[in-house]
Amino acid sequence: MILSMTGYGKSEYTYADHKTIVELRSLNSKQLDLNLKVNNLFRDKEADIRSMLTTPLERGKVDVSIYTQQLDNTTAPSTSFTPINKEAFAYYYHELTDLQDSLGFSAKDIVSAILRLPDVVKTSTNEVVMNEEEWALLQQAVMQAVEAFRAFRIQEGAALECMFNEKLNGIQALLEEVEPYEKGRVEKIKQHLLQNLDKLAEETKQKIDQNRLEAEMIYYLEKLDITEEKVRLANHLRYFRETMNGDGTGVGKKLGFIAQEMGREINTLGSKSNQSEMQIIVVKMKDILEQIKEQVLNVL
Repeated sequence: MILSMTGYGKSEYTYADHKTIVELRSLNSKQLDLNLKVNNLFRDKEADIRSMLTTPLERGKVDVSIYTQQLDNTTAPSTSFTPINKEAFAYYYHELTDLQDSLGFSAKDIVSAILRLPDVVKTSTNEVVMNEEEWALLQQAVMQAVEAFRAFRIQEGAALECMFNEKLNGIQALLEEVEPYEKGRVEKIKQHLLQNLDKLAEETKQKIDQNRLEAEMIYYLEKLDITEEKVRLANHLRYFRETMNGDGTGVGKKLGFIAQEMGREINTLGSKSNQSEMQIIVVKMKDILEQIKEQVLNVL
């Protein structure tokens, strides 16, 4: 079973006057790139949250957001508003109105100007601290989001596996199409060599050493033989499927290595196929293999 690096998971819980939402989103990456954004309420637990996520997420560019929403039905005073220092505001207001006539600016500019002056907007000193009860709820929510995230990866992985099998079947079918052309190709090359040698013998009036001719022809035809490449490519196709069905981490990297080896064999087939029909088949194989390589990058 393969897992996709693309994933999404979400969970939430309600505590006191707020609701907390945990969201995980990921794309492919060579290593684990964890970007954690948390509400100030949970800032002191950021290292613990990161430690919880490192192992189960394994790999990928993962964005983790943990934020809160104030409940509408709460009777508790909201802590999301920044209080205004009324004394400072009144002082600045009186000072500016006294200067208004002499400086000639509009009264409507006074309020916006005052709000930008020092000490008018207070910084709350009553910072909310998360207690152990809510920390336990947050830990549970994080793990629930991870479970949903993994379920999403499994679902996407199943879709990738279907796609890979379809592409592998395509390469296998093209490989089988090579065989008829291969037999005719060897015979064609052999006849072409014999004709050229007969012509050369006639022009030079020299008799050709048949034993040497056979030895050289065998050597030349062996250089063009693609049996080994066909066998190795078939083995790579089989190993690719076995790796997809296996367990453990790093499956995506293994599939990437196998795809590279498949490319080597297909390229060798192309270099040895001195026949247009076979070269067309090789081009089709390369096209399918590129689609496989592109999607392998999304495998965990």
